[in-house]
Amino acid sequence: MKIYTKTGDRGDTGLFGGPRVAKDAPRIEAYGAVDELNSALGVARSQKLPPEMDSLVARIQNDLFSVGAELATPSAGGRPTPHVADSDIAALEQAIDGYQGQLEPLRQFILPGGCAAAAQLHLARTVCRRAERRLVTLMRQPDEHVAAEPLIYLNRLSDLLFVLARIANKTAGVPDVPWQKPG
Repeated sequence: MKIYTKTGDRGDTGLFGGPRVAKDAPRIEAYGAVDELNSALGVARSQKLPPEMDSLVARIQNDLFSVGAELATPSAGGRPTPHVADSDIAALEQAIDGYQGQLEPLRQFILPGGCAAAAQLHLARTVCRRAERRLVTLMRQPDEHVAAEPLIYLNRLSDLLFVLARIANKTAGVPDVPWQKPG
């Protein structure tokens, strides 16, 4: 089977169980940003994260695939797709609390950076925020219906990625990069 279909050569793409839409439609932008986030997490994992963190990020990548599948399926599609649930959101919150308990409280803003793994996790955090913004745009479309859980999941995930970046720096013995206020 060939990887290319030539069906998108005019700037449109097919939704799962649904119509063809423009490649820059809000739904495509939303699940495209989730796909970018998943790729950014793959790059972060290539930095040899500690085993417990790597396992968590691997699970998150699987969750994000489910979020992408849900967003790629219009409500009229009628096909069941995997989805994130309240239990997945609770797992993120539990991870945030567990990892944050290992860190000194922040007394100033920090810049993305430090060790390579932390820098990649910060980059993933910013991509996550973009995915969240794209999902909000989709949810505001009058003819679109999207469950609330994907948005909540992305919101918690960006917080977790911030904490994981700090943990990566701590594990590597590298301090967080403080913001230097001008003047």
